[in-house]
Formats: sequence, C-alpha cells, structure tokens
Amino acid sequence: MNSSILIVDDSPTLRQEIIHILRQTSLFKFYYEAGDGIEGFKIALNKAVDIILCDLEMPGMDGFKFLTMMGTRDELQDIPVIMLTGRESQEAKVRALEQGASDYVTKPFDPAELIARVKVQVKIKSLQDSLKKSNEMLLKLSNTDPLTQLYNRRFLTDALEREMNRSTRNNTPVTLVMLDIDHFKKVNDTYGHQRGDLILKRVADLLLSGLREYDLASRFGGEEFALVLPETSPEQGFEAAERLRLACSELSFPDELSALKLTISLGVAAFPHPDIHTLDDLIREADYALYRAKRTGRNRVSLHGDCPSSPEHMASA
Repeated sequence: MNSSILIVDDSPTLRQEIIHILRQTSLFKFYYEAGDGIEGFKIALNKAVDIILCDLEMPGMDGFKFLTMMGTRDELQDIPVIMLTGRESQEAKVRALEQGASDYVTKPFDPAELIARVKVQVKIKSLQDSLKKSNEMLLKLSNTDPLTQLYNRRFLTDALEREMNRSTRNNTPVTLVMLDIDHFKKVNDTYGHQRGDLILKRVADLLLSGLREYDLASRFGGEEFALVLPETSPEQGFEAAERLRLACSELSFPDELSALKLTISLGVAAFPHPDIHTLDDLIREADYALYRAKRTGRNRVSLHGDCPSSPEHMASA
C-alpha cells in the first residue's frame, strides 16, 4: 500500500508517538510531519496525502485556520482531517466538524482508539476515491467516441457553444474545421469494415497529434470529424486544415492497405461572421464549406465565404 499520512502538531514528541503507533498497522508507506498549520498546508499542496491528523491548538495557524485553508482548495477538500484536541469542550469539537474535520481524537488518546478512527477514515477515503474514479470513467465514456477515443458529437457541440460565448466576451475568433475521408465507402467495400476502423483510428491520431492544448478534436459521425480551434482566425484555420490535408495524404498503412492513398476534404468556418450568429449557423457553414470541397474535386480545403453557401452542395457532393 502506498498510502500516506500527514501529522500536523507543534510537538515533535507527539508526532513521533503517533508514527510509532501507526507503523504497527502497515496502513501507510509515507509519513509526513509538520510543526504548524502553514507548513502542513504546504505539504498537503505538494504531496499526495491520503489522511491528515492535525492538532487543534498550535502557534501561528491553528487547527481551525488550517481547516479553512484546506477548504479553499478543491484538490484538498476530499482529504479526511482528524483533529487532535486536548479540549473537552463540546463546542470546539462541533466547530471543528462544521469547518470540515472528518473526526476528532481527544488527547491523551488511547492507541487502539486512534488506530480505529484512522482506519475508518482510510476506508472512507478509499471508497470515495473509487467512486470518484468510476464517475470520471463514466463521464469520459459518455463524452468519448469508443472507436477513435476522440470526443463525441454531443461533447463537441457543448464545447463549441462555450467557445463561441467566450469569443463574444473576449472579442476573439473561434474556428471550426469539418473534415471527411474521401471515398470512405469504397475503402470499406474494398478492404472491409475492420480495416476501415483502423483507418478511422489513424486519422483520429493524426488530428490529435497536431492539436494545441486548448484545441478540441471530435468524431462528428461516420467518417466525418471536427476540430474546434479557439483564438484562431479563418485564415489560420485554413492553414491548419491544409497542413492536415497534406499530412493525411502522406499516411502509410501496413499489409493489405499498403497501396492505399488516403485523402480528406475539409471545410472551414469561423465566428464571429455576418452570416454566423448561432452554434447551428457555425456548424452549417463549416459543413457547407466541406461539401463544397468535395463537390469541386475532393482532397482540398474550402473556406466559408469563398463563394456563397447553399444547401444544394450537400445533395451534389
């Protein structure tokens, strides 16, 4: 077990006594010590701590202030804190619990009671961590395309709406790139759907490799993908799309796919623009630009605004 505990107390003797007691349980691999609340808070920020024992009365930052500081940081709020107090005051104990303490032990404490209370909090923390991990996995599954591991269409539309709102607030552009693998039905018919899935994964990996930290790649549906490029002008979006087009044309595949020359068509649209006021407008214009690229020969990039958009492009692509 790689669990760790932080003991915050101004008495080195008491800290060593607690460590000696807990070492007999094999509950923890790492033991961290702090002589006051400030030092303890710094350790909690910089080390992976699973549980904290903290004295209520210390010079400088006492236990109450320590709890307050822990509550200001999201990443620390799930760490259980057991308060060590020499007070018999029920009011002080209740106040500590109300400020975020998980439990308390009255000094002088019985070693068996200390171990029992620590074990309870370790178990609760373990269950909370497992639940949190499960929830994160469920959230990822709900937002992710299972084949390519890119974000799915639902997540894309939510993220794009947020970026458009941010664009309006900050007066900065956001560009949407829609792309489609050329003649993908023929690829599936020739090589089979398993090989087609391999190609989709390779294209997805290519998209991810060129992203900045704040860009977003999504599988929009079938062989169609989308990129959200914040703080990117239409011209910059066009250049990024052209780089992707060239990179895709240079992809090589093993075995039966070795003769395959893959190409993509891309459409680019940006917000703000006189024609684009809503999320649906932006997706529609990027999609029209994509179909214009396919209609005019494929393996090319089309920028919204180069020529009038019209729905008949979709029918003739």
